[in-house]
Amino acid sequence: MASYLEVWKPEGPELVPLDGNRVTIGSHGSNEVVLAADRTVSRLHAVLEAFPAGWSLRDMGSRNGTFVNGQKLSGERVLGPGDEVRIGRTRLVLRGGGHGEHTATEAAQPPPALTRRERDVLVALCRPVLSGDVFTEPASIRAMAAELVVSEAAVKQHLLNLYDKFAIYGVDNRRLELANQAVRRGAVSIADLRRPPAAGT
Repeated sequence: MASYLEVWKPEGPELVPLDGNRVTIGSHGSNEVVLAADRTVSRLHAVLEAFPAGWSLRDMGSRNGTFVNGQKLSGERVLGPGDEVRIGRTRLVLRGGGHGEHTATEAAQPPPALTRRERDVLVALCRPVLSGDVFTEPASIRAMAAELVVSEAAVKQHLLNLYDKFAIYGVDNRRLELANQAVRRGAVSIADLRRPPAAGT
């Protein structure tokens, strides 16, 4: 499966195929991925380079930095399918396989067994993806509690269970990693996010 970037622009998501071995990202029109509408993006902000093992991302000394899964990039970083990149205020997600032979061995891990309420929590967590905001973060605990009509303590307990089920440990932004894994592993679909919020029980 070919790799592509899901680029969240003000008008909605745009799918950009990753062709060739080098893909530049920035506000200038000469880049392969042009983010002209985002004034926080540098002219040449970052570069994706293809290696046999996958795509590597490097910040090009931008004003506002480059972030991968909520962590500021220093040096280079190899990206995996579902990794979320923030450049300026723009959110980009790597989709598809890696690069070269790596794609043949890449297998999506299925989601763990979930209770109905855990699925509701995951959907509430990921719902901001459909907001159209190019600087999308997962829903806050307060927002999830309000949507599900439960206490914040109940949401926190469900999240703890979900972190265990998805084996998310030692990560700075666990909610962001959980949201990425939920989408990447098929626990949450776009159709789920379009359904009306589930009422509390």
